[in-house]
Amino acid sequence: MKKSLVLAMAMALGVTASAYAANPFSDVPAGHWAYDSISKLAAAGVVEGYPDGSFKGENLMTRYEMAQIVAKAMAKGANVDALAAEFAQELDNLGVRVAALEKKVDNVTITGEVRYLYVSNHGTNRSHENNLRSRLYLAGKVNEDWSYHAMVQNTQDFHNNKGEEGDINWKEAYVDGKLGGLKITAGRYNPLIAQGNVYDEFSEGAEVSYGSKYKLTGFVGKVTEDIFDDVQGEYKALEVNAELGENASLFGGVSQFDLKTGGEKIEDQDVWHAGLNFKFGDFDLTGMYLYGRRDKVDTHGDGFVVNLAYKGAEADEKGSWGIFANYYDQEAETYILHTTDAESFTGEGFKGYGVGVNYAFAKNIIGTVAYYDTESKSTSDKSHKLWTDITFTF
Repeated sequence: MKKSLVLAMAMALGVTASAYAANPFSDVPAGHWAYDSISKLAAAGVVEGYPDGSFKGENLMTRYEMAQIVAKAMAKGANVDALAAEFAQELDNLGVRVAALEKKVDNVTITGEVRYLYVSNHGTNRSHENNLRSRLYLAGKVNEDWSYHAMVQNTQDFHNNKGEEGDINWKEAYVDGKLGGLKITAGRYNPLIAQGNVYDEFSEGAEVSYGSKYKLTGFVGKVTEDIFDDVQGEYKALEVNAELGENASLFGGVSQFDLKTGGEKIEDQDVWHAGLNFKFGDFDLTGMYLYGRRDKVDTHGDGFVVNLAYKGAEADEKGSWGIFANYYDQEAETYILHTTDAESFTGEGFKGYGVGVNYAFAKNIIGTVAYYDTESKSTSDKSHKLWTDITFTF
């Protein structure tokens, strides 16, 4: 079929355009017998020319090219049932390709958050934090059971009005999925050992869990941040969680950290923990006991943590809010890198409390204000920290 026969097609398609540009193609002059029809189809976006501005109406059209024109006309609302039936196979093939492309695009998602933070610490060692942290999260589906996740982070420090920009770092890059009855996470990610009261930091490692109501989880990995004074380490841990009905659960576990400096082993630090969680109405209460020891220096200590929360701000619910209160009393042997935003005096042990409130000002905008009062258990250092942040998620 010659392209100039779009005159007949224009009549069949019934495509209309309120206006169209004169001389849309260099080789279709105003006096050409198909000028009006071609101009109308071009203005409606149904036909396109070549990069050099020509239409080449004497060229033969393939069935696939014709199917593309029919598809565009259908998108414009034209009644092309007869042509759609004639080119059904080509349209189906075209649809398969488009659907496959859309599926591939949907296979990867990008989300993120921007958090402005201001912290004032009026303790023994006065300090301030004033920064903007940006994070981008990438997730890609490998198949029905496995997916890939990554997170890129940048922090711009405004302390002393310097406005210094930090590096852009890949903080996370890991896969997770199912293998039989096992759930597996492996790569660089952020494990929580003892709900973060023993360890909460980006690491290179893996965790494997089995079960639901009664769940067993194993951890193994390498600490990627200095614990304190150029001390790094490797870890392994085992935890169990048992649901005691709909509103209560019992949990416990043991973890071992091989502490090193310059690649040379210093000592092992072992930590055992056990606790209970209760939910009643909008309240969530957790209590945990911890016991730890360091083998080389032969020291040991214990501690406990109590967390109480009421409701909580939800990013997708404007006006939602929550309050929380935490109490800590832990010897140095019971934690490595603690989850709390309070000053935890790593390597010294700490005790104290924190209280705070969070509120959703608008959808995906949450603000938090908290106060933390803690002190070292081995020195006279104290911390009185006022924490404020506002986080935008997208």
